[in-house]
Amino acid sequence: MSKGKSSLPPLDYLLAFEAAAECESFVGASKKLNISETAISRKVRLLELHHDVTLFLRGHRSISLTPQGVSYLSRIQPALRDLREASSQIVAQQKNKPVTLAATNSVASLWLMPRLRDFSQTSKHVKIKLVASDNDEECLSETVDLAILRGDGRWPGFEARMLFGETVFPVCSPDYLQAHPRAGDLETLPQLDLIEVSSSHREWMNWKTWLRRAGGTRREPTQAVLFNTYPLSIQAAVDGLGIALGWGHLVDPYIEQGKLVRPVESVNVRTEYGYYLLKSENALQSDDRQVVEDWLMGISKARHRYGAIVT
Repeated sequence: MSKGKSSLPPLDYLLAFEAAAECESFVGASKKLNISETAISRKVRLLELHHDVTLFLRGHRSISLTPQGVSYLSRIQPALRDLREASSQIVAQQKNKPVTLAATNSVASLWLMPRLRDFSQTSKHVKIKLVASDNDEECLSETVDLAILRGDGRWPGFEARMLFGETVFPVCSPDYLQAHPRAGDLETLPQLDLIEVSSSHREWMNWKTWLRRAGGTRREPTQAVLFNTYPLSIQAAVDGLGIALGWGHLVDPYIEQGKLVRPVESVNVRTEYGYYLLKSENALQSDDRQVVEDWLMGISKARHRYGAIVT
């Protein structure tokens, strides 16, 4: 070995040597490692040059280990087994690691939760860790594999695919509509019990904005209850407390179950925003994450389309 050269040879030299020794053939080692016989022979020769020692006696159609080769093989095989075991363990850990999916509180509770049971039944080998947060930085942290956020589709450093657009309309319980039939009239709607949500996002639509864009009366809407999260406002509407603004797709399950109805069924307000599935542009390939991506995009493809009667 020349002065200054590292005593540790490249791993692929060692693997080629081990395979050739076990198969007693460069041809057999070639088939075992799925590389050419020439590549096997070259790697073994480079290993011998690296240590300045002959490891194989080469015949016309056969090879056999020299005493130095036998000794060297017995010393490196335990280390190679340890490396293989360590690699197998880390692969197994990755397979058992859940896919971390972050979403806003509204999407997590209203859109994802009703669907997770079906996913777990059809994809039992893939586990999802759901993180619900209205903090965008938390949803886009390095520990998150996928995120669902509301926006315009532009997040630097992330691939964004739209899951569904933002269509907004009033919703209330059937009992509330029966007791307040005026809820079906845009002119009298603002005089009823309107459920509002306080949000730090300025672009989040409130009743005043919705009524203006829907072309209704310019009266200041009355307010029954103010909530700090959207899911609470929807639950209040289900409980008959008043009328909430329903985000299409988020409230679809409640409408399908008859827990909510649309008092002004002919008017939708569509915004320029939407809900997007985000993945870091630097994300490594993951089979389990791909399963979750395909599942979410499949839901998106099959979604109900709302007509934007008012934009």
